[in-house]
Amino acid sequence: MATPLRIDFVSDVSCPWCAIGLNGLQQALQNLDGEVQAELHFQPFELNPQMAPEGEDVLEHLARKYGSTPEQAAGNQEAIRARGASVGFTFNMGERRRIYNTFDAHRLLYWAEQEGRQAELKHALFKAYFTDGKDPSDHAVLTALVAEVGLDADRAAQILGSDEFADDVRNQEQFFLRNGINSVPAVIINQRHLIQGGQPPEVFEQALRQIAAQA
Repeated sequence: MATPLRIDFVSDVSCPWCAIGLNGLQQALQNLDGEVQAELHFQPFELNPQMAPEGEDVLEHLARKYGSTPEQAAGNQEAIRARGASVGFTFNMGERRRIYNTFDAHRLLYWAEQEGRQAELKHALFKAYFTDGKDPSDHAVLTALVAEVGLDADRAAQILGSDEFADDVRNQEQFFLRNGINSVPAVIINQRHLIQGGQPPEVFEQALRQIAAQA
């Protein structure tokens, strides 16, 4: 009999290691089919909560925030591209030229969980930004993605035109910050066990198997 596990995946839409980690986690869950019954919840985290609506050039952002040179940034991007490919995710680095504000995307993800389509929207957001180079703060992009995953685009536009779910998202963000989550992805199992970072599938698989054995 499969062991039920609650998995909270704390992440940001504009975090490449979050896309890698999610694909790695889902590969691990496929490998554990029959052993683990996962209940997956996506929780919000903003790497750049003060980001302006127009966003910021990726290279300028990395230099300002981390002191990265263009050469270092290129090396990091190649490492990210290779790791993504290893778990079946395509990074088109030439398409991703800017960093954007992701708060509205998180509001829609909060709503999508209520509608039972949160995972589908999360995957669509990662693909839109990292593979297709789209702006995840653009309301037209967001409503199109919502429709793509079978949700009501008019309802999404209504949410985006208001501050609906803003307090809910901020409360969730503050909860995880208060509990020591200051980098993502953070994968929390049964609200007790933490797996940090965009780990390979085998790391997730081993950890989940150990946790399931103790559950």
